[in-house]
Amino acid sequence: MAKQVETIRWYGGIDGHLVLLDQTRLPAETVYLECPTVEDVWQAIHRLSVRGAPAIGVAAAYGVCVGVQTALDGELDATRKRVAEVSDFLATSRPTAVNLFWALERMCSVARKFEPQFTPSQLAERLLHEARAIHEEDRELCAAMGRHGADLLADLPPGAGILTHCNTGALATGGTGTALAVVFELAARAKRPHVWVDETRPLLQGARLTMWELQQAGVAATLICDSMAAQVMREGRVEAVITGADRIAANGDVANKIGTYGVATLAQAHGIPFYVAAPATTFDLEIDSGAAIPIEQRAAEEVTHGFGRQTAPDGADVYNPAFDVTPAELIAAIITDRGIIRPVDAESVERLIS
Repeated sequence: MAKQVETIRWYGGIDGHLVLLDQTRLPAETVYLECPTVEDVWQAIHRLSVRGAPAIGVAAAYGVCVGVQTALDGELDATRKRVAEVSDFLATSRPTAVNLFWALERMCSVARKFEPQFTPSQLAERLLHEARAIHEEDRELCAAMGRHGADLLADLPPGAGILTHCNTGALATGGTGTALAVVFELAARAKRPHVWVDETRPLLQGARLTMWELQQAGVAATLICDSMAAQVMREGRVEAVITGADRIAANGDVANKIGTYGVATLAQAHGIPFYVAAPATTFDLEIDSGAAIPIEQRAAEEVTHGFGRQTAPDGADVYNPAFDVTPAELIAAIITDRGIIRPVDAESVERLIS
């Protein structure tokens, strides 16, 4: 397999800065985005230059390190206050991906617990250490999900078709991915998976990102429009469906990119197992069910003027939710870094995650 894509980099020490692969420019251009200010990080998350729940969390942690640089010359209390301000600001960038809030809380916890006899610069060092730890942990989580998922799908025949939705690889995480980590591990085990890639309207993360990433990795893949998934399943080309998740409720309901619920429903209709791959950090046990998960609403222009070209008449009324919720009963299993959740229900989630 080809070298893994590097989505997130930190350059320098406590006075350094964040660099992100600008995913809005893929696949035509490979451009890295410099983020020397916390406002730059906020914009990168909000406009999807960095996306995918785990990657958003890692980027936000580094964003705190960037933001705190303006408060290192005064008292430690002022530096702590700045950490809280920066975290609150970054939390407004996107509402659905729980990893964002989890990572920011970890950074705030470091600041709250920091001993008062130390200096602001020492706090900045500790924050950077924590952000790097979050990044490294995500690499390890991705590798673990890949192993557990490949074990779960070990009985698939060589060359089996796996359908996926949106992007769930290295571009969406700090490691090899969530759902794509399973695909990459199957490929490493010589199972030769063939991935059917939903284009993922309206921003085409499947077409632009997943196809690009699979090509980089040398994994066989075929791109389809979202509306073709049912026909591809009907033709017997798909043995399993694997997607990622942006937030998972205590009962196993999964919020993921818009269209996932439809894919899960189609999979059930065709007798195809539907799997979700997500780290334990994506579970929000304070939310009982998917009905309570906040769903981000995005700009109408993403639908009416996709990639700068008008495709709908002026004044068209648009509804553009970025995510939907797949009920737990449609999910055959959730692949996590800690193991497999099966059956997918509140008891199984609590047993493995809490």
